Amino acid sequence: MDIFTGTIAASIIVFFIVGNYAGRSVRQLDDYFVAGRRAPTLLIVGTLVASVFSATIFLGEAGFTYDGQTGAYILFPGVAVIGYVYGALLFGTYLRRSRAPTVADYFGGRFFSHRVQQVAGLTIIIAVGCYLVVVTQGAAILLSDLTSLTYNQGMAVAWVSYTIFTMYSGSKGVILTDTMMFMLFTFATVLVIAFVINDFGGVAASVESLARVESKPDIASWHGWVGPGRDWPTALDFLIWLMIIDLSWSLVYAVGPWQASRHLMAKNEHVVLRSAVYTCIIVLVMQIFIYGLGGLVNIVNPDITPVETVIIWASKNMVPEVLGAMLLAGIMAAALSSASTFLSLIGFSVSNDIVKRDEPLTLKTTRMLMMVCGVIVLVASYMFPTNLFWLMIFVGTVFASSWGVVGIMSIWSKNITEAAAFWGMLAGLSFNVIPALFQTLGWISLPSYFDPALIGFAASLVVTLGVIKFTNVTPQEAEYREKLHIAPAEDCDEGKIKKTIRASRVQILFGAVMPFIILIYYVKPYQRGSGTLLPDGSMDWFTGEAFLALTWPVVHIGLAIITIMAVRKRYGSKSNKQEVINE
Repeated sequence: MDIFTGTIAASIIVFFIVGNYAGRSVRQLDDYFVAGRRAPTLLIVGTLVASVFSATIFLGEAGFTYDGQTGAYILFPGVAVIGYVYGALLFGTYLRRSRAPTVADYFGGRFFSHRVQQVAGLTIIIAVGCYLVVVTQGAAILLSDLTSLTYNQGMAVAWVSYTIFTMYSGSKGVILTDTMMFMLFTFATVLVIAFVINDFGGVAASVESLARVESKPDIASWHGWVGPGRDWPTALDFLIWLMIIDLSWSLVYAVGPWQASRHLMAKNEHVVLRSAVYTCIIVLVMQIFIYGLGGLVNIVNPDITPVETVIIWASKNMVPEVLGAMLLAGIMAAALSSASTFLSLIGFSVSNDIVKRDEPLTLKTTRMLMMVCGVIVLVASYMFPTNLFWLMIFVGTVFASSWGVVGIMSIWSKNITEAAAFWGMLAGLSFNVIPALFQTLGWISLPSYFDPALIGFAASLVVTLGVIKFTNVTPQEAEYREKLHIAPAEDCDEGKIKKTIRASRVQILFGAVMPFIILIYYVKPYQRGSGTLLPDGSMDWFTGEAFLALTWPVVHIGLAIITIMAVRKRYGSKSNKQEVINE
């Protein structure tokens, strides 16, 4: 057994043992679904980061940046990940107040409607089920590339690795193993990127060399490699596509089930808010490292096929074996952590959200249904062709289209009704999935500004607003919403408020420092490598790269200030303290 196989095997065994150990403390459905609602900031951050970092990012997205879009994925200021923060402010904290066991259950309780809960649960099963297939396939690619296992055998091993402990331990095991996996792949990624950059002569020298890669022109520019034969004929086409995808994923991070469901596990609302801020920063920095590593491999080898294996190739050929083995174990951990999260969501929805039960749901029944879901996913993983990046993009946008409008309006609109929520969700789901399916089958071809995500979102918004005009809010719906806007007494605590504001100040510092880092270590070296510096050797400020560097403080400092103001108003005002009630 070589070092790569041994390290991955050891990590899988450890996670399996920890997950099953955690399962011993599961005594009731509240433990199984939401980990007893006692998770602290570290565990919520760990599970938020780990559940989004999977094989799709280390393999699919890294392959995408390697293939020609490195600059764009590094320079844009994290429009998608700010969804963590505004999602916690506008949705996550209120979701926690509902005390629902699942996000779909919240929608059903908010509108006193099982059909709303069903369509939300159906969305989870379709979209998260597809995402779980992608993650399982990614883990199989990794195992088949590093071990003597075939792709099909790797699929089975990966499936068993996450299914058994997820079925047994539920959310309690998932958040513990997620946090362990988060620490492993974060530590490994930082070490590997530091080694690679040092080997290339530093950050500036690495960017300069990347800008000179002739086989992939403009790979380090703000728009990446575009033109004839590419998916985007012009920089404008790419910009439109990227903004639609970023805004869609922003809504996913705000209300999507594998992110928002973590808020239900938090110890209190301040944990929700702090975790969201720290996760936003960590995810963004980690994405820069992973996307950057994927792009830098071009300096050594621009001809890796398939592109999804670029990080695997780098781990085996560009760093010492120990570091490479650690990173690959981290990627496997990321895949398993996401898979366990997705399987738990699917199992919870099938058992709790789809079928209307005449008798209480039991722990045994939930575990059995989760195993059935797991078997179906395994079969689907063998049947569907492997396409990690594009299937991941599709899956995320489904939630933006179906849940985005209704999720935010369920908290902030006094006029949204049960019928509007039901038809709005269904319209968003249908008008995203159907055009996307037709486009995949080659029956239609849509321009960037008619992306299925945008069509679905627009359909959801139009239908929701249209149905609102012809229906009325019931007294029960109005009362439920009003109760959601009463802050828990335990959270109106000055000490907790200060700690939450401290997290936002960290984001202010982050937003203030990043422009200088990007300008000094990316934009100027890029211009030097591409030969676009001004004649006197100074930096050209009138470029897309320089402009994007200056947008970071606008996005992150602005968001942090809004968060601080909202926290003080929500939990610190005298008028609010007079109205608070205990949960």
